[in-house]
Amino acid sequence: MLPIVNENTVNEVVNDVMYDIHAWRKKMIHYIKDENPEINSAIIEIAQKSDLDPKAVATGAYVAYLLLEKASNDDNKIISFEE
Repeated sequence: MLPIVNENTVNEVVNDVMYDIHAWRKKMIHYIKDENPEINSAIIEIAQKSDLDPKAVATGAYVAYLLLEKASNDDNKIISFEE
């Protein structure tokens, strides 16, 4: 089951992305390439094969990845605290 993304996390990520979307996307490309190269390859492949703007597709995927990663980290902190 996927972690629940809270409103604070959404606001934090959206503000970070929208501050400088081009720089943010470049940062995420390198981050995910190091963190999870298979996911990065899939994102790039889907973006390239899409009929939509490849940068927009990749940005959406990177946002979703980051939101889920942050929510998962939050869940892990809660679990660790409760034990």
